[in-house]
Amino acid sequence: MRERVDRFVREVVKFGAVGGAGVLVNLLVFNFVRQVTDLQVVRASIIATIAAIVFNYVGFRYFTYRDRDKSGQTREMSLFLLFSAIGLVIENGVLYTATYGFGWDSPLQSNIFKFLGIGIGTLFRFWSYRSWVFRALPAREPVTRAETFLEHEHPTAVPRADGAPAGHR
Repeated sequence: MRERVDRFVREVVKFGAVGGAGVLVNLLVFNFVRQVTDLQVVRASIIATIAAIVFNYVGFRYFTYRDRDKSGQTREMSLFLLFSAIGLVIENGVLYTATYGFGWDSPLQSNIFKFLGIGIGTLFRFWSYRSWVFRALPAREPVTRAETFLEHEHPTAVPRADGAPAGHR
């Protein structure tokens, strides 16, 4: 049980490291796009979210979940994009509601609600990525006896001292 908790804590820390860097990418791109273009706030936010999604995929695949199953990368990418799109809607839905529902559109308000949306979307993303996208490989059964291991690996092993062939009892 302790090992499972330790693994989960390491996963959360790695997810947080990649996600934290992704938040910085998201907010930097968001504010850059708002400064240099006349795009509406939610459109600028969607561009920033897409940049962060690309950044996060690389970080999750090659850092956080590098030990996870890599056999179905087309499936993995499809699910990652699906769940990222849902996260994008959650994240930008919060910003949309604040901006167009309540009229909170100052740069500070936009950043606060962008950050809040990222936080809510992150909870969904963490659950969906670890449950569906970057699935754990099945646990290996521990080898309980070295003799059993050797029998399976080397069926033509040296006969036993009592004259019986290797692998017989």
